[in-house]
Amino acid sequence: MLASRRSWWRIANTLEQSNRPVTASRKQKAGTSRVAPVVKATRPGQAWSWDITDVCSPWRGVVYKAYKITDIFSREIIGYRVEEREADHLAADMFKTAIARHGAPLVVHADSGAAMRSNLLRETLTTYGVRMSFNRPYVSNDNPFSEAGFRTMKYRPGYPKVFHSLEAARTYIDEYVAWYNGEHRHSGIALFTPKQVGDGSWKTVWNTRNAALQRYYERYPERFRARPITPAPAQCVGINLPKQ
Repeated sequence: MLASRRSWWRIANTLEQSNRPVTASRKQKAGTSRVAPVVKATRPGQAWSWDITDVCSPWRGVVYKAYKITDIFSREIIGYRVEEREADHLAADMFKTAIARHGAPLVVHADSGAAMRSNLLRETLTTYGVRMSFNRPYVSNDNPFSEAGFRTMKYRPGYPKVFHSLEAARTYIDEYVAWYNGEHRHSGIALFTPKQVGDGSWKTVWNTRNAALQRYYERYPERFRARPITPAPAQCVGINLPKQ
């Protein structure tokens, strides 16, 4: 027990503020409301979220495209690639590889970009019996899992911001995905790593954490209002789930 979780958040927030890029606001067009998509997951492999983001090159008007598939329950990145352009056949190939490795999910959620709504990708996922789900137009928080993953990458200390070649971008993101899945203590899954939640090994780690916390409580009960409860990943997660 080195410090409270809140203390570490204050330190992290200071680092994040110094690295925050300037973003332009986006106006919502009238008449684009639609029923909110609802995606639910109670175990790894049920629901995936995916997106594409720009990573910058030194040349004006030239960006590389980072594709990423995230398992909603575990937050694990289970498919990714970095390319010179956004194309539906590249996305379809990425999904074929991910499904061959992890099995097909029940649903895949994405925003409403051209690659996401392409006929080729729809045909590919339909072949595996996968349902497709999409953001409402101009609603940025309909795809929070993919957005959060890219945010973590771009606000991480040491992020280059500019990549001088496609190979450099691929090398960095290869290393980032390995770190994110295997080392990153994710706040959304009780500070376990996505890999631990994905393979179920978080339960062993939870037992170790709980034993340490309870020993600390037994030694210093006056520092607590009540016996502490060791956080665990939620049993049900999703997008736009109704409030209980």
